[in-house]
Amino acid sequence: MANDTPPRWDRKMQQRLAHGEAAALGELYDRFASLVHGLAHRVLDDEEAADRATRDVFAHIWESPHTFDPREGPMRSWIAELTQRIATSRLRQQQHSAGPCSPEQAERFEEQVRTAATAARADYIVTSMPSSLRAALELAYFERRDYRQTAHTLGVTEDEARRRLRLGLQLLSSAMTQPAMAPPGAGQRP
Repeated sequence: MANDTPPRWDRKMQQRLAHGEAAALGELYDRFASLVHGLAHRVLDDEEAADRATRDVFAHIWESPHTFDPREGPMRSWIAELTQRIATSRLRQQQHSAGPCSPEQAERFEEQVRTAATAARADYIVTSMPSSLRAALELAYFERRDYRQTAHTLGVTEDEARRRLRLGLQLLSSAMTQPAMAPPGAGQRP
């Protein structure tokens, strides 16, 4: 994906964090704070709660850099997943602190959590995809252009426009196919 950092950078950053290098945390924060805050806000729909979740994410990274495994994917994806877990956990805490609820209310709330998590994954996918795919999707869906108009605007062939749209949609569909966030206590890390 376009905004991902090279694996070498990820490993070096993890090592710097593991050695307690505060400048590394600052660099990581500068690079990923807007991503973390945006995803947290998407799930929590509250500015202050998103701020707290952002602090929690970076605190976790600082305290446990070893939980990142470069073999499982880029640091950017790990941070996005961590943000999603922390934000959905906070959302569930808010629901539990509101007091007891009926099974129907609990199911509706869990559906809201799943919907928010899916929307956050979709946001992450869109912001991470190559700009050529994102531009094609924006033209087709926000400006209501067909693939011929999209091709003309982007200065590419119609086949290339269709390819970009198809690939962009396939990437977005993966937001729906990923497993929902498990409730707390289901074996997930914080």
